[in-house]
Amino acid sequence: MLASILMTVRKRRQPIIRLALSTMVAALLLGALACSPPEPVRIGFLGGLSGRVADLGIGGRNGAMLAVEMRNRQGGINGRPIELIAEDDRQDVEVAKQAAGRLLAQKPEVVIGPMTSAMALAILPQFNTAGVPLISPTVTTNALTGLDDQFFRVVAPTAAHVSKSAEYHFRENGLRRPVLVCDLRNKAYSESWAGDFRTAFERLGGEIIAEVGFESGQSLAALASSVLAEQPDGVVIIANSVDTALLVQQLRMRAADLRIATSEWAATERLLELGGRAVEGLVVAQYVDRGSTSPAYLAFLRAYRERFAHEPGFPGLTGFDATNVALDALAARSRGQTLKQALLTQASFAGAQSPIRFDAGGDTRRDTFLSVIRDGKFESLQ
Repeated sequence: MLASILMTVRKRRQPIIRLALSTMVAALLLGALACSPPEPVRIGFLGGLSGRVADLGIGGRNGAMLAVEMRNRQGGINGRPIELIAEDDRQDVEVAKQAAGRLLAQKPEVVIGPMTSAMALAILPQFNTAGVPLISPTVTTNALTGLDDQFFRVVAPTAAHVSKSAEYHFRENGLRRPVLVCDLRNKAYSESWAGDFRTAFERLGGEIIAEVGFESGQSLAALASSVLAEQPDGVVIIANSVDTALLVQQLRMRAADLRIATSEWAATERLLELGGRAVEGLVVAQYVDRGSTSPAYLAFLRAYRERFAHEPGFPGLTGFDATNVALDALAARSRGQTLKQALLTQASFAGAQSPIRFDAGGDTRRDTFLSVIRDGKFESLQ
């Protein structure tokens, strides 16, 4: 009889024990969830981190890293930490498409990059399909102007600023019959820049006597000889910093007093390092006012130098700006609003040197600055 009673008690206690255990497990799980860190906000970076365009990509990535680190120290976005995922496009169309696919597979809110126009044209269809904004620090091709897509940029298209270079070289530098030399590996940029320069220069009364294309990495000695065979009074190089520096050396060996100019693409510290004495006197277009005394810019400059121990140049500055634009839009986005809508809705974003305002096509206006290389430094011509 006693054994029967005990068995009945045990049977009655089993549901109570199971309920208690279930309650304890649920409480532990809720506690674990409460203590676990919030899901990070993922953003991507895509740019050339190796090869001849590495100065552009590394500068842009470092600017993005600095913006993310500074924002994380301030608490991230609504209490969520920000995670930056970087990929190298190696300035190669197929590599860029694969890298873009890997980034998109990780479900980023936005991707900063790419850094060249050719790569932007190659990968933009993937971002349009995914509905993920692409904010470029440096892409300026006119081919992406005024489109209703996922592409945004924090620098102006070439049509908005190249005329400043053309006017300076005609009126101040005395060019009348220059040759344009274009890097065909970034044809979307170089042809856009060359076309706008030609239009503005010929309107002033000058003549572009030849336009010579080359593939990055080919013999620059032979290229220099073919350019000088046109007997120009100057050469305007539209190429990356490495090829520009090496081509200038070849040109100077053959024509020491030749007037030489560049587009904005070459205007990094790599040009100074590789070009040495040959680039002295070179007139260089810039996306950054290196003489700016703006408190925001000086604060950025100090932070970048302390973090990376080198100069940011224009890719570091515009990479920083593009990332802060993305982070500000993510923080301000309202419930149910896409990031594209948030980017277009916000009237103005703070840049380190100037405000950034997008039009309906994701384009903005940004001034350019002309400088000359003197004593191994960029010196403003303004």
